[in-house]
Amino acid sequence: MAGKEKNSSGQPLVNNQVYGFIPTDIDGVDTLAELALDLRWSWNHAVDEIWYQLDPELWMETHNPWVVLQNVSRDQLIKQMADKVFRERLDEMMTQKEKSSTDPAWFQRSHPSSPLTCIAYFSMEFMLSEALPIYVGGLGNVAGDQLKSASDLGIPVIGVGLLYQQGYFRQLIDQFGTQQALFPYNDPGQLPISPLRLPNGEWLRINISLSGHTVWLRTWQVQVGRVKLYLLDSNDPVNMPLHRGITSAAYGGGADLRIQQEIILGIGGWRLLRAMNIAPEVCHMNEGHSAFLVLERAANFMRENGVTFQEALTVTRAGNLFTTHTAVAAGFDNFSPSLMWQFFANYAKEELHLDFNDLLALGREDPHNLSQFFNMAFLAIHGSSAVNGVSRLHREVSRKLFRNLFKRWPNSEVPIGHVTNGVHMPSWDSVFADKIWTHSCGKERWRGRLESVERDIYCLSDVALWQFRNDSRHHMINFIRERFQGQTEDAGHSPEIVEMAKHIFNKETLTLGFARRFVPYKRPNLLLHNPERFIRILTNPQRPVQLVLAGKSPPYDESGKALIRQWVQFIQQHNLYKHVVFLSDYDMLLTEHLVQGVDVWINTPRRPWEACGTSGMKVLVNGGINLSELDGWWAEAYTPEVGWAMGDGHEHGEDPYWDAIDANELYELLEQKVVPEFYGRNKEGIPENWVAKMRNSMSTLTPKFSANRAVREYTEKYYLPAANKYKKRSSKKGMLGKKIVETKLNLQNKWWKMRFVQAQIENIAGGYQFKIMVWLNHISPDTISVELFAEGLNGGANEIIKMEIIGLAKNGLDHECHGCIGTSRPAGHYTARIVPCYENISVPLENNLILWQR
Repeated sequence: MAGKEKNSSGQPLVNNQVYGFIPTDIDGVDTLAELALDLRWSWNHAVDEIWYQLDPELWMETHNPWVVLQNVSRDQLIKQMADKVFRERLDEMMTQKEKSSTDPAWFQRSHPSSPLTCIAYFSMEFMLSEALPIYVGGLGNVAGDQLKSASDLGIPVIGVGLLYQQGYFRQLIDQFGTQQALFPYNDPGQLPISPLRLPNGEWLRINISLSGHTVWLRTWQVQVGRVKLYLLDSNDPVNMPLHRGITSAAYGGGADLRIQQEIILGIGGWRLLRAMNIAPEVCHMNEGHSAFLVLERAANFMRENGVTFQEALTVTRAGNLFTTHTAVAAGFDNFSPSLMWQFFANYAKEELHLDFNDLLALGREDPHNLSQFFNMAFLAIHGSSAVNGVSRLHREVSRKLFRNLFKRWPNSEVPIGHVTNGVHMPSWDSVFADKIWTHSCGKERWRGRLESVERDIYCLSDVALWQFRNDSRHHMINFIRERFQGQTEDAGHSPEIVEMAKHIFNKETLTLGFARRFVPYKRPNLLLHNPERFIRILTNPQRPVQLVLAGKSPPYDESGKALIRQWVQFIQQHNLYKHVVFLSDYDMLLTEHLVQGVDVWINTPRRPWEACGTSGMKVLVNGGINLSELDGWWAEAYTPEVGWAMGDGHEHGEDPYWDAIDANELYELLEQKVVPEFYGRNKEGIPENWVAKMRNSMSTLTPKFSANRAVREYTEKYYLPAANKYKKRSSKKGMLGKKIVETKLNLQNKWWKMRFVQAQIENIAGGYQFKIMVWLNHISPDTISVELFAEGLNGGANEIIKMEIIGLAKNGLDHECHGCIGTSRPAGHYTARIVPCYENISVPLENNLILWQR
């Protein structure tokens, strides 16, 4: 990894060279280029009209303003720029853009004197627009939506990721229902990105060492409103062919390719920031893929301050946050000791001045087991000051996954918090939704605290809400017909099927949606458990139902591809084209249309394997209603007033018996609740119960499960405290870090010879007084806390009472500790323990020592 960044002096900038062959000599075209290169257009419906007017066909085909601008003729540009109405609209969009970038936003108003100046958000993928295909699914969705909300709220976030030459695969489904994977090349010149350039115009490039080879990384910038996203790619002509393809595809290849991608993201990403003189107080790791930045950030602090690796890690981890999205242990990246040796032996010695086995210990459950693989999640945990899951239920799942890192600690104290994900509502709302929300809540509704949203939506009439829902469904069905027609032509279907595709679905029929990755744990075939019963639900002549499906299976997952094939063959065998359609090539554009138009969004994962899930959140702003397993976000969102739930709230693994029970419950919900409520109309033709659920869902769930709420929660719960802690530890060349390391080593050397000597319990009014004698083995009382602990009753919070260390007992050896408890519980419920407590460290995350009274 050793190597100096090339051209690292000065601040990189983007100059007019990025505009390539665009005729900037035409007045106003440079303004169009600036607008096209700012992905704020991806959540501003008003801008769409500009690109549509330049080239309607190309815009509808690509939804990429940069492509439109590069391909439109000079004559068309001159014509439009001379059009007064077009110029006024363009000027208005630029005024809005500048206003949104410069006006004080939520962060500036709420935290005007904050020490937080920069959060670096590292992620393997970002879903920002179909025009920038560097995403796969849910992880990228969360990352992209959080960047957009950070822009809306004025939070000083920058993103760091990879620019993939192919991105994720494109999907074609043939006549037999078999998924075909296609890997088209992403031409950087056609993407809304810009090379990062130095003031002298030279392209900023970073180098790293991979297994003894120098690899150069090109750098790019994406403008996302107020926020910038920086991307790295290895497709530099000076690199060997072996290395040019490292960033070819997201999650491609085996462990050898994956570790190199993650080295580029974590180590290369940090070096890129330093090359631009960016020094974030906080680094947010969106999953463990970027965890190598823990090492490079510490190495950088070592070099600048002349401290040891352990001291540097103690300082820098204060500014690191790790968010885990994984619900099963097999989902974490693991690398063999031999592979780690190949890529990190020299790095450990030359950059970290660390024994290689000590480096591996950071990624192991048992640091002394030399055969254990290196776990990226463990590295992230050992290098962070806070860890969180992505829903309340996922917090509990994660505590179980990581509890062996905190042995002897109660499961409830495993240091995993949670911030439930949310989605960026302006990115997913339809034109119809935007209109109705703007009418009731105002245009700036997603840029503040959302206090009034619930009240404002209740002012809308049933007539307005139902008309909005019908308009949304009609628009989606037009899209489905057009999309499915092209799909049948591409797959070589008969002319009869192609013609039929133009007329599928009824615009007044209850429409269900199911779209996500097709993998077994999501149970996408649960509706097919009893095909005859499902067909009866679909084809009821008085109350018909139609279902639109979409989803990709990982290219090498034959079980997932079989699930897709099962659906396609079900439709074909029963001639259900009028009731069920499977749309291929599930991407952001397709997702937008589906979540904007469906009446009910169905989700059927095996609990608790859906860490959060965000697809169902996207229908909230569009008036859709959720029917889902009580898993992920829905486990905390569901009430009977906002949707429907299946499952008993417990885990049953892969038991086929419970699959049958869940399938039956799903059919019953459709037959007895969903369908009757949709078709039960009053004399004005409005389904009152349905609209009531719509209203409740929109008003209460939309703000709660928005990225606006999630990003504000991250800021106040994690970013601001982390920035303060990092500032304190990093001052005076990390002096506090040195002190923390010394204290930790002293405790480790003496801890297990401490002992509880004697305990005395006295009854007092309303409770007990505990007097406990402990021998501290010459450990300073200022570095520990003696506590009384009792497990919570009936699922409640544990009781933890800090005892007062009075001083030395008469024998001059033991320390006397007192604690009073007001309680009606038996005294035997309480146990004494000793835990570390010094210099505001996070316990047990930074020191997991604990001694219990026997």
